[in-house]
Amino acid sequence: MKLYSDFKQITLCIGASIREAMALLDRYAMQIVLVTDQNGVLQGVMTDGDIRRALLSGSTLDSPVEEAINLRPATGSDQLNMMGWVQIMKRARCRHLPIIDRDGKLVQLVYDKVMPYSNQPNSVVLMLGGQGMRLRPLTEDTPKPLLKVGGKPILETILERFIEQGFSHFYFCINYLGHQIQDYFGHGEKWGVEIDYIKEEQRLGTAGALSLIDKEVTDDLIVMNGDLLTKVDFTALLESHRSNESDITVCVREYSQQVPYGVVEIEDETVQQIVEKPIYRYFVNAGIYVLSPKQIAAIPYNEFYDMPTLLDELTLDPAAKVGAFPITEYWKDIGHLPDFEQAQVDYEVHFTPLNH
Repeated sequence: MKLYSDFKQITLCIGASIREAMALLDRYAMQIVLVTDQNGVLQGVMTDGDIRRALLSGSTLDSPVEEAINLRPATGSDQLNMMGWVQIMKRARCRHLPIIDRDGKLVQLVYDKVMPYSNQPNSVVLMLGGQGMRLRPLTEDTPKPLLKVGGKPILETILERFIEQGFSHFYFCINYLGHQIQDYFGHGEKWGVEIDYIKEEQRLGTAGALSLIDKEVTDDLIVMNGDLLTKVDFTALLESHRSNESDITVCVREYSQQVPYGVVEIEDETVQQIVEKPIYRYFVNAGIYVLSPKQIAAIPYNEFYDMPTLLDELTLDPAAKVGAFPITEYWKDIGHLPDFEQAQVDYEVHFTPLNH
């Protein structure tokens, strides 16, 4: 157990937005945000799981943190010592314990050192065959996954994020300039993992390529586009998939769009109201999925079959369950040149380790 001396860095005041809480979770990687009132009195705590539940219940990233916080967290008195705090944490089965004084004011945070992730039996499929047309001329001679962000290939950062979380077996689906990816990564020896290659002789789509896996899939499979930088907790994703007993789980990200005009709402040729520059919010497909073994087995062999097609078919099947997993961590789809340029800036913020 340790005292986190910089606990004020991960503290927000009531009225702050969920978006601000997400930024602190990403920046400081402490897995918790503390919420106080203006006088410093603890009001509650928030984790990425709390945010996910709030988003699925209808909250947005701009909603106040009050819609997502745990109002009754375990706390410790500043009159106790470390041994007393540890006993509270054991009874509450928590990794973080806010310490408060007699007036309820937050004075410290005790946390359990993050334990290493356990080894994951699940394989990961990374889709790497696209031509990256929207990133030309950068991709004329280099496959998009090998473009460098933060001084290293995008794919290397993706691979390292999975390895950090206990994953050790990967399938790389390659096509365009795939030999360069093979030359760089080999079979994973440098990283201490196993990499197998799926070579698409023709475009098969994000689901069709899975039919070429030459081994029986016995565990849930993570599938991810190879042009994403993200800090999503993949173990939490798998746990959500299992606990919801889903056939497939889709990672989603909130996307908002503001109409730059007043929107006129009409009914029966009569104006009901005019809404000035409204903001509409949606969940968009984040390009990360978990599929159960039976769904892998049902994919047509060596035929074009895209993931949206599979999802559409499953949503029409009353016996199937399609789960959603909102991403609250950093996520960037590097599909266009402005995205690539922004990723260079983001990398220093989100992928540079902080010492606690």
